[in-house]
Amino acid sequence: MNKISFLLIIFSSFMLQCQKNNEFKDDNDFSYKAEAVIEDLDIAWGMVFLDDGSMLVSEQDGRLIHFKDGEKTEVKNIPEVVYENQGGLLDLELHPDYKNNGWIYFSFSGNTEKDDQGSNTTIMRARIREDQLIDHEMIYKASPNSKKGHHFGSRIEFDNNGYLFFSIGDRGSRDQNPQDINRDGGKIYRLNDDGSVPQDNPFVGKAGAKTAAYSYGHRNPQGMALHPESGEIWVHEHGPKGGDEINIIHPGKNYGWPEITYGVNYDGSTITKNTSLPGMEEPLHYWVPSIAPSGMAFVTSDQYPGWKNKLLVGSLKFQYLNLITLENDKVIKEEKLLDGLGRVRTVRIGPDGYIYVSIEQKGIFKLVPNEI
Repeated sequence: MNKISFLLIIFSSFMLQCQKNNEFKDDNDFSYKAEAVIEDLDIAWGMVFLDDGSMLVSEQDGRLIHFKDGEKTEVKNIPEVVYENQGGLLDLELHPDYKNNGWIYFSFSGNTEKDDQGSNTTIMRARIREDQLIDHEMIYKASPNSKKGHHFGSRIEFDNNGYLFFSIGDRGSRDQNPQDINRDGGKIYRLNDDGSVPQDNPFVGKAGAKTAAYSYGHRNPQGMALHPESGEIWVHEHGPKGGDEINIIHPGKNYGWPEITYGVNYDGSTITKNTSLPGMEEPLHYWVPSIAPSGMAFVTSDQYPGWKNKLLVGSLKFQYLNLITLENDKVIKEEKLLDGLGRVRTVRIGPDGYIYVSIEQKGIFKLVPNEI
């Protein structure tokens, strides 16, 4: 064995041991470790941090977990969730004035009509008291229900003006829902915090339109984040086979699905040859092949040298956290964080400035920089 081969073996062994210890490096040799915060979770779809330092975590199977002082408690009085395929208890978000009003917003696949027609994306809010949800209020219920078990969308975000944004995927009806403003599905929505429709929403006054809709032509947006400087709402969405997208949301704009896409059907057949058409927004960025993005956050703290204002996007398919460098709203670099740790479902910046990541079948991890 020559010297170079020996050194390569030593280096490979070192890197393998680092991964076993959940230690990683970025492209600039900035090292960090993934520290387990909450273990033994299944699919932790959403998480929020409460004022007392505790966390709420939504498990897709319908459980809401309150994690406090190292203990997990299951919150009671959760609305009935249709847990099937991609549906379940999904995202969580706090009201911007949560400290004073206590409102917690959550999305789930629901059937409030009690019919036998499946479910659709539902947005509710409630307060928590002694580990029970109280004061339930319906904010939005997409219709009609569908027995198709995919493309619920379901991310939730407030903007700087206190408007509530959320996504609903096309529910598997790509040729009906996304391009029709009279139908739910395949859209980003904007409401007042109480569920009423802002009068300056783009489709207010149009006969038959879903006036809560803010933009349309989306497939299945599972990432949503508020840009820390511009205040714009950014989303990413799953493409089919290829064609995952990042978009900046503007009122009344058509984002093209399925009339334009960089993806193809899962069997390889063509959906459309068009990647652009007049009157349709082209993506800020797209991925081919698909990374299956889920979860989205901007780095807003100084805890990580050189990462501030970069964008974080989880990859379900390739099992890493994508660190994206932007310049003038263009992607100029992508780096893999937590490579191989597991399917990244969501990512948040905690009140302590650290990055928290949900890894399916494992739990919640915090990225902690190693001492230099």
